[in-house]
Amino acid sequence: MPVRRLGLVVHEGRPLAVQTAGTVREWADRHGIGCTDIDVWKAHEDRRGGMDELHHAGDPDLVVTLGGDGTFLRGARIAAKNNAAVLGVDLGKVGFLTEVACSDVEAALEAVHHGGASFEERMTLTMRASRPLEIPAGIESLLRYGHGPSLPPPAVRAESTEGDGWGVALDVTALNDVVLEKLARDHQVALGVYLSGRLLASYSADAVIVATPTGSTAYSFAAGGPILSPNTEAIVFTPVAPHMTFNRSVVAAPDESIGLRVLPHSGQAAVSIDGQLRGVLDPGDWIGVYGAPRRLRLVRLRPTDFYGRLRDRFRLTDAPATAQDGESDAFWRPTTPVPADLSHLRLPPPPDDVPSDAAQLSSPPDDAR
Repeated sequence: MPVRRLGLVVHEGRPLAVQTAGTVREWADRHGIGCTDIDVWKAHEDRRGGMDELHHAGDPDLVVTLGGDGTFLRGARIAAKNNAAVLGVDLGKVGFLTEVACSDVEAALEAVHHGGASFEERMTLTMRASRPLEIPAGIESLLRYGHGPSLPPPAVRAESTEGDGWGVALDVTALNDVVLEKLARDHQVALGVYLSGRLLASYSADAVIVATPTGSTAYSFAAGGPILSPNTEAIVFTPVAPHMTFNRSVVAAPDESIGLRVLPHSGQAAVSIDGQLRGVLDPGDWIGVYGAPRRLRLVRLRPTDFYGRLRDRFRLTDAPATAQDGESDAFWRPTTPVPADLSHLRLPPPPDDVPSDAAQLSSPPDDAR
């Protein structure tokens, strides 16, 4: 895709990110492409919502992020508003979203600009609520001590129909998760949780998480939730430290809604979207979380090895009981052509280091056939 305008999100606290940002600006200047820094702020300045930031940047069709996954999420909330693609340049420690190293940024930009890149779509979430979200005075400074300014509460979308029972439609695009969590240390949040309009259970918990497959490796995973392939279409509900026997995650279909109603005797609940505080709910308030019709487009320069990255990022080790069998092969993938009855599968390419004349890898065990 020829790049018309570029938006740049930089982790200013990392010298390498700042240095690489200069490289990106120089590349854009050489190609006559407009380049605007986005999601930046100065002391005592407010941050902009996603749509305002997008228009301020001139509606870029490519957003480049320089940092870790947190920086990527900053760019994603803006890019998803107008179907812009996102290229993540990796400076993080446990990154699942970033794509290229700083040293490869120019080659990556050239690939995008001249059609040498592909685009991977990721599911996102959106929201409705019983009322517009607000952040009470004093709460932001308490919860964000030592951090930069928070994002404003999400705006109400123009098509909202407040008062008809479906609540107000919020301008929310979450790539990872929507979280409802307690505000007071000594008072858990009490919620009625509804899946597709039916009560699943009433929870008393530290928090509840509604995550996408992309977000399944983030907060939901830390709370004991399952890991889902990012190619999955699903919504994951995970409670955090619930005071009840049933403490399992529930995986819902992408077109099934998840409603969270704050019960009358609950404490207040903070609403966080992709890790950012965006509002506070009182008893009686509710939110509905849904799979969004809009997808986020991630730039990919090569086939994604999600499971290899999973093993690497989480430093997975093999069971001690398998030590006597030696180290397992890094890949299990025949080098011969794919049979017709398996051609519909999402298969990785054969590993590069397998000789062209190598025989097919040893047959799988009987229980894997």
